[in-house]
Amino acid sequence: MIQNREMTKMNINDSPIRTDNGFPPVRRRRLRLRPGMHIYVLPNLLTTMNMFSGFLAIVYAIKGEFVIAAYAIVAAAIFDQLDGRVARLTHSMSKFGAEYDSLCDLVSFGVAPSVLLYLWALQPFGRIGWLASFLFTACGALRLARFNVQATIIEKAYFQGLPIPMAAGIVASSVLAFTDLGIEPQGHWGLLAMTALLSLVMVSTFRYRSFKDIDLKQRLPFTYLVAGVAILALIAIRPEVTLFILFLTYAVLGAVVGILRLGKPPKTTPALIAAIASEGDDLHEEVEEEEGGK
Repeated sequence: MIQNREMTKMNINDSPIRTDNGFPPVRRRRLRLRPGMHIYVLPNLLTTMNMFSGFLAIVYAIKGEFVIAAYAIVAAAIFDQLDGRVARLTHSMSKFGAEYDSLCDLVSFGVAPSVLLYLWALQPFGRIGWLASFLFTACGALRLARFNVQATIIEKAYFQGLPIPMAAGIVASSVLAFTDLGIEPQGHWGLLAMTALLSLVMVSTFRYRSFKDIDLKQRLPFTYLVAGVAILALIAIRPEVTLFILFLTYAVLGAVVGILRLGKPPKTTPALIAAIASEGDDLHEEVEEEEGGK
């Protein structure tokens, strides 16, 4: 009798608790915030070095040491290349890293070249000079923002508009080239025109070849090696001047080809249509087309 009572008591205690409607209560799961934010250190440290180099360029530009400022921008571009490659190799890519990289790029390739341009060459133009410098920074920021929202739908082989690191590289190489040639930059109209050109092509829809579709780890035609050796030999003759000419030619040719293609509909790929349909895009819209006709 006592044993039966104990068994009954045990069965009652082991039975699930039921609510008034006869169903067991539903357990709700909730997210708990971590005590601190966790990020990948190595790629973000390289990104910080990118921003540090850009800030260093601003400091030396203010001090009047323009050549050192130009080399600091070159160092920022190197760190900008390294952080992305390290993140991909170590599988440490993150949303935080992408946003942080854009902010650092704006400092190193937007603000630093603008300050360098104004203090080195555009200051004699007065208001036009600092407005041209601001235009460079503003267009660089717009270029970065557009790239962030279109990162998943743009073609791999082409950039849409001149990349902001390339624009900053043209500014840095112009300082080195003018210094090597002994040309006076103050009040130079060509540099003012170059600033306006770089600003416009950054926010344009001109297609610039990215060369990302060329995999140097695979077998390629022999002519690729010959072309690479020829380019290296050409640069080695006078690096400061040759790099400036090559970079500026890249920007001008993209603008010329883009102007010649005006009026032609852009190439639409199935991947682009699928990405826009699923995620949306600020620069494209869906239109209805009537089928048939004469």
